[in-house]
Amino acid sequence: MISETTRLFVETDVTTEIENYVFYEIAALLVLAAGIGFVGLLLRQPLIVSFIAVGILAGPSALDIAHSDEQIDLLAELGIAVLLFLVGLKLDFNLVRTLGPVALVTGIGQVVFTTVFGFLIGLALGLDVLTAIYVAIALTFSSTIIIVKLLSDKREIDALHGRIALGFLIVQDIVVVVAMIALSAIGVGGAAAGGESAISEVLYVLGYGVAMLVFVLLFIRYVANPLVERLSQAPELLVSFAIGWAALLAAIGHYLGFGKELGGLLAGVSLASTPFREAIAARLASLRDFLLLFFFIALGASLDLSVLGASIGPAIVLSLFVLIGNPLIVLAIMGAMGYRKRTGFLAGLTVAQISEFSLIFMAMGVAIGHVQDEALGLVTLVGLVTIAASTYMITYSHRLYGIFEPILGVFERRRPEAEDAGSHESDRAHDVILFGLGRYGLGIALAMRDSGKRILGVDFSPEAVRFARDQGFDVVFGDATDPEFLGHLPLARAEWLVMAVPEHDTGLSHDDPRQALLRAVRALGYTGKIAVAAQREATAQNLQAEHADLVLMPYRDAAFAAARMIIGVAPAPEHAVEDPAGQKELPA
Repeated sequence: MISETTRLFVETDVTTEIENYVFYEIAALLVLAAGIGFVGLLLRQPLIVSFIAVGILAGPSALDIAHSDEQIDLLAELGIAVLLFLVGLKLDFNLVRTLGPVALVTGIGQVVFTTVFGFLIGLALGLDVLTAIYVAIALTFSSTIIIVKLLSDKREIDALHGRIALGFLIVQDIVVVVAMIALSAIGVGGAAAGGESAISEVLYVLGYGVAMLVFVLLFIRYVANPLVERLSQAPELLVSFAIGWAALLAAIGHYLGFGKELGGLLAGVSLASTPFREAIAARLASLRDFLLLFFFIALGASLDLSVLGASIGPAIVLSLFVLIGNPLIVLAIMGAMGYRKRTGFLAGLTVAQISEFSLIFMAMGVAIGHVQDEALGLVTLVGLVTIAASTYMITYSHRLYGIFEPILGVFERRRPEAEDAGSHESDRAHDVILFGLGRYGLGIALAMRDSGKRILGVDFSPEAVRFARDQGFDVVFGDATDPEFLGHLPLARAEWLVMAVPEHDTGLSHDDPRQALLRAVRALGYTGKIAVAAQREATAQNLQAEHADLVLMPYRDAAFAAARMIIGVAPAPEHAVEDPAGQKELPA
């Protein structure tokens, strides 16, 4: 009995020691990631570059501190599922349908060009046929995350070239879906015993995929909106549901044989048509970045620097192809379609890099056994070079255009008529973004719509969102105090931003959400006018100090309107009346 107790104690102690070791390792990786990320921030590099550098430093070729492969891989797989879930959230097919021909033609044209010439370059570099195909396809994907972040930072996401770039990025995302479906099916077929068995396995996977797609379509049609609306009453539960839904469909996809990546993406697509997608995306963005850290750590730790040395020459050649060839083909296609050389140049620079999907795609090929680790290392080097270089190219795009403008005339028609069509398209943007869809806010929206203004409503109440949609308004669910969410809104083209949320009884403080909103939208580069509702004179004064263009005071304004209706003349506010809340006097 004593020996058994001793044995259990020793086993428990060993288990605790192992758990502590894993905790120490993860802690060291997180500290290293923070330090390298800070250096990357100083160098104006995106997190992907820093995260891959962390993996290389933590791997066997450098510090050799990443040993908990099972735990790191688990977090990496969850990160991929969340990433693809967020990509799926953008794939609203209604949006894709309205993007116009330029996104479709440019997106498909760039994919075909990069695949064909990338394959030929791969063969010229000595790659075998299958590896050259994999590398060529990997070079076609551009990083939506990086491009949207850089364009948002430059306040150009709503510019014509920004909207076109977002359009063909969505086309690329659809190509990602097709490529992963094909790769999963080929992988299953390759794992089968023989020819007929391989064909049957592929057919099974395709059948399961179709069944999964039908399930998602039925979910979108009958379940998505009411379910998410109910869950949104508890924002924390909405986030938990989103993560669980992404993990569930990823697990189902893996079990059925077409991959957890596609399952996670379909989970996002199933919620893309709901008015809650921006709120979900904003709340999951930080979690995505945290979990993807472990994917890139696993990737970097698996790279052998001695092997990568032999890939430097091919990596430079392929990087130059991506950095120069991709922008040129976009510029040529857009010029042929009637866009100005400036618009084509600025849009083309956004595809001058490969993405995290390129690395995931190659990792899938390695797992299936189609390509070797050296091919993954080659694409990783291309990713590091192109992501780092294109970051500066996009950041200083206007200066680069000034340098190359004299030689770009060949890419522009004499009469670039499509540019005017693009400018007319911007006229159809929302004129007013209105926060708060209660009785007061909805009344403002109705009156402004009667005057011909296009309104985008924002509210954190699912009931208010549903009611406003029933009234025919464009509405999104979201929190006006969340800077990540504000970054998803089309602020650049709005003439007015109106905040009509009720004033709480907590009193005025420096943490007033109205003031926070004013600072946040100005920090995001919004240059239009801002109107904010207030009930108290002190609130109004502080909002004016934050440079609100117009302070709306409902009780006072209603009194003026009532006086106009009664006597036809608006009285001057020479005296005050008591606020019905009994808290502050307002001018009559």
